[in-house]
Amino acid sequence: MFVTMNRFAVRPEHRADFERRWRERESRLAEVPGFIRNSVLRPVEGAGEHYVVMTLWESRAAFERWVHSDAFRAAHARAAKTPKEWFAAPNRLEAFEAITDEVGAASRSEETRETGV
Repeated sequence: MFVTMNRFAVRPEHRADFERRWRERESRLAEVPGFIRNSVLRPVEGAGEHYVVMTLWESRAAFERWVHSDAFRAAHARAAKTPKEWFAAPNRLEAFEAITDEVGAASRSEETRETGV
């Protein structure tokens, strides 16, 4: 499994805007071969200002195919319209290959998947 984490330093006064943008965005990721999951993570109190957009892929090759696709270009063209003043610093992309992946009973719960909580 291949994991990307895109970190966004969102200014406190624009957190609601940032979250709304993510909730209302049009996404076609579910149609992309090799895509597993996308989660937008809000920092908890005391953990800093960075939101993390975590995406799981079957492989690095699947992620790279998506990065070079028309779907990627279209999604990021929309994202480029996000006002720069929402951010305290440029975003930072990190990538990882999973060495372990443990799944618990709760991950099989449809309710957990739908609410994200």
